Amino acid sequence: MTQDDVQLAVKHLAVAFDTDQGQVTAVDDVSFTLNSGRTLGIAGESGCGKSVTALSLMRLLPKPVSRIMGGQILYRGEDLLLLPPEQIHRIRGKRISMIFQEPMTALNPVHSVGRQMSEVFELHFKRMPANERTDKSLSLIERVGIADPAQVLKKYPHQLSGGLRQRIMIAMALACAPDILIADEPTTALDVTVQAQIMALIRELRKNQQMSVILITHDLGLIAENCEDVVVMYAGRVAETAPAGLLFKAPLHPYTQGLLSSIPSRAKSAKTLLPTIPGTVPCLGKMPEGCRFAGRCPMVAPICQTQVPDLRKKGQDRYVACHFA
Repeated sequence: MTQDDVQLAVKHLAVAFDTDQGQVTAVDDVSFTLNSGRTLGIAGESGCGKSVTALSLMRLLPKPVSRIMGGQILYRGEDLLLLPPEQIHRIRGKRISMIFQEPMTALNPVHSVGRQMSEVFELHFKRMPANERTDKSLSLIERVGIADPAQVLKKYPHQLSGGLRQRIMIAMALACAPDILIADEPTTALDVTVQAQIMALIRELRKNQQMSVILITHDLGLIAENCEDVVVMYAGRVAETAPAGLLFKAPLHPYTQGLLSSIPSRAKSAKTLLPTIPGTVPCLGKMPEGCRFAGRCPMVAPICQTQVPDLRKKGQDRYVACHFA
C-alpha cells in the first residue's frame, strides 16, 4: 500500500482512566493503519482495549475520567487530536461514523426512530427542509432492508427487535455517506441468522458506498469472513497486525496462535478437550514490567519478564510484538 492509500493512521495512541485505585492505562502505544476501501478487524478478548480505541477515534471517551495521554490519530493526514470541538463535530458522524455495541442504549428511548434519524441531517445539513429529511430517512431505512419504513419511523426503540434496532443504527451511521464506518461488536446479542444478515448488509453497503470499515469483535470467524487486515490486541497493546489471510495461515505471536488453536473444529475428534490459553489477563492497575502476555505464554523467557517487546516489522504490512516471533 502507498501512503495515498492510507485513510486513517493511528500512531502510538495511549488512553488512561482515573479510578479509585489511581490512574490506569487502558490503551498503551497502539498503532495501526486503515487503507481506503478495506475492512480492518480489531480482535481480542473482552477488556483488551478495542472499544476504548474506537471511542478515541471518534473523540467520544467519557469525561472527565478518561484522557488521551499521547499519540496521533491521522485522518487523511490531519491529526484529529489537535482539532477543536467544532471541527470534530463536523467530522464525527459525517466523515467517520460508528455503529455502537448496544443499540438499545445508543438509541434515545424517549424519541421516535424518525426523530432520531432526522436529527442526523439537522446536525450536518442545517438548511435541509423537513420533508427532505423525512424522505432521506425513509430511503435509508428501506436501504438497510426494513419493510414498511413509514411505520418504523413512528416507532420507539423499545418497540423494535434487536435486529431492527441494529439496522436503524446502521442507517443512521450511513446517513451522511461517511468515508469510514466503525462497527463495534455489531452482532452482539443477535441470533446467528440475524448476525449473518447484518454482516452481509455491512459488506454490501461498504462495496456500494466505497467506504472503509473498522470491525471490532472478539469473534475470529467474523474477522476471517469480512476483513482484509487484522489487528490483534492484548491487555491494551497491539500483539500482531497482518493481512487476514497471512495471519490465519501463519500467526506469529503466541497469543494469536493460542486464539486460533482454541477455535472449535469439526476436524477434531469428538469429546476431546478444547485447547485453551492458561491463566488470566493481567489487571490494568498491575501490569507486568515486561511483556503483558508473559504470564500465559508457552515461549516465555527471562527477557520477557523485564523488557516490553516493540512492535517490529516482520514482512510487508506485518508487525509483531514478541521477542521470539
